[in-house]
Amino acid sequence: MFKWLDAREATEVGTALADDFVLQSGPGPQGARRKDNPSVAPVDLQRFLQKFLQRVDREARPLKLNLFKRAKLANSFKWRLLEKGVEPPLVNELTQALVMRLTGKRGTAAAEQPVVSGAKRKLGAKGAQALHVQGTEYLERGAYDEALHCFQELLQADPRDAHAHNGMGIALARLSRYPEAEDHLRRAIGIRENFPEAHFNLAGVLLSTGRYVESEQPLRRTLKLQPDHLDARIALGGCLLLNGRVAEAREAYEKALRVAPSNPTVIVGLGQIDAMEGHFAEAEAAYRRALDVEPGASYAWAAIAGLRKMTPSDRDWLKRAEEIADSGLQSRDEAVVRFAVGKYYDDVGDFARAFRSYQRANELHKLAARPYRPEVHARFVDDLIREYSQEVVARASAGGSGSERPVFVVGMPRSGTSLVEQIVAAHPAAYGAGELEFWTAFFHKRDANARTLPEESTRRKLAQDYLRVLSGHSPDAARVVDKAPINSDYLGLIHAVFPKARMIYLQRDPIDVCLSCYFQQFSPVMSYTMDLGDLANFYREHRRLMAHWRQVLPGDTLLVVPYAQLVAEPEKWTRRILEFLGLPWDDSCLEFHKLKRAVTTASTWQVRQKIYKSSVERWRNYEKFITPLLSLRNLDS
Repeated sequence: MFKWLDAREATEVGTALADDFVLQSGPGPQGARRKDNPSVAPVDLQRFLQKFLQRVDREARPLKLNLFKRAKLANSFKWRLLEKGVEPPLVNELTQALVMRLTGKRGTAAAEQPVVSGAKRKLGAKGAQALHVQGTEYLERGAYDEALHCFQELLQADPRDAHAHNGMGIALARLSRYPEAEDHLRRAIGIRENFPEAHFNLAGVLLSTGRYVESEQPLRRTLKLQPDHLDARIALGGCLLLNGRVAEAREAYEKALRVAPSNPTVIVGLGQIDAMEGHFAEAEAAYRRALDVEPGASYAWAAIAGLRKMTPSDRDWLKRAEEIADSGLQSRDEAVVRFAVGKYYDDVGDFARAFRSYQRANELHKLAARPYRPEVHARFVDDLIREYSQEVVARASAGGSGSERPVFVVGMPRSGTSLVEQIVAAHPAAYGAGELEFWTAFFHKRDANARTLPEESTRRKLAQDYLRVLSGHSPDAARVVDKAPINSDYLGLIHAVFPKARMIYLQRDPIDVCLSCYFQQFSPVMSYTMDLGDLANFYREHRRLMAHWRQVLPGDTLLVVPYAQLVAEPEKWTRRILEFLGLPWDDSCLEFHKLKRAVTTASTWQVRQKIYKSSVERWRNYEKFITPLLSLRNLDS
């Protein structure tokens, strides 16, 4: 996300320009005045400035820098001169000359410059430009509140400053104020529709809030406006991967790879696809190729831990992972490594160190998320229970679709939904579509009306649209599985639209499932997974809502599958599941781990193993660390 801020090349050029200026000015009576030698005369600005600006024209202007990267180049130039001892007044004068040179009109790139409107003239062109530079410098330094003040001042002078809205969007997103960030980015696009970076940053906000389907359109818009936008191409690959469109994701990454064959993010993306398709050796080879390019790539090193169960022989991996985690990474990157280190210690049975690492990972991950609000979630559950009474659901379902194709596998995250999807998908008449975002996207678009039953015409359209989505995944399968756990919230609406659809609810030990959530790095939108107390609260609300659905839905609609019983007696429960879905017995369902299909969830490795029982009552290894969860003991017994 926000790779617009990746300005290493601009930084290097700025530093080189400063070094060259100091070198050319040299010591002596014509050299740059330095703080450590105030008797030295100031530089002959006319002579050296002319040479300096000629080099700017040769080396900096051809880079086609966006607003942020221009600011980054100027800042690196400025701070390098100060480090070299050049006096601040001269540094400021030189930096201002550099900025004005970089922002001068030059062909098509002139469209990237902020427009100096009548309102902005109150600040003055130089004042507005200085605020843009300062705000962007604050963004790069992580001083997001300070950046907001700069962009707010710009917007007070000119509410139609698209670049200021874009800067506001970035800063607000970094502060996890996603709705406000989205609003400013959409305003930037409304003012300047052909603003590729605003479209790109909007996609980043949508991805951060779990709206993977919606993020595709602004990414494609970015690429239409700027076909060589490498970061958008890479982000599109990730977006398609999150949407389960693995073949298209591979195509996007391969296009990026042709342009940037050594880009570590692209290489890791292709490695992730290999892992999802069960090619774990190839995936590790890809991750290590990325590390050859960027030895400190946290995401590549951490990804290796997800390819297998770690053993004491992986101590070298652990040592390097801890070095990377302690190297001063940004919080989101350090969190990735801490989760992986936690997995290592859990795999080898060092549970105290595992928990400490997971705890640190969640503390870091929480910085990118909006806080979970128990009272808000409780009201949401209250509203659903009130709106979707047994009478309302029964009456609405009478006019629903007659299709039996949809199968919904629901439950808490990490409750075994991927396992059941894999079992069903192994049947020749079934297909596993992964976690579809269809129902979540519909709820999100309805905003305040999301909790009420839509009118019949809307439900008919929902049925048509959803069946079209399923056909896009598999045109022939008799049953298509949607295993998005969040669909647990929408079962009343789903039944009203598809009264003949079957729903399978995975019920796992509440402490086990909450602990497993705590050990997994989910999207920032799932902030309840980052705190044990929040997890306990969320589970109680989830259980309350599921109890309601079990009461109001017809008995032949919903099958409850206890996870512990499924792994203890897999054949018995596989037969029950297939019978419930109206599918004949097929031995391949017991060999689900051999099924060749891409698995795009966190259970990529697990579902390719034979059923194992070690995940049952796993929480006992961590009993002394998880007091907030212990109140859930025997809750579902």
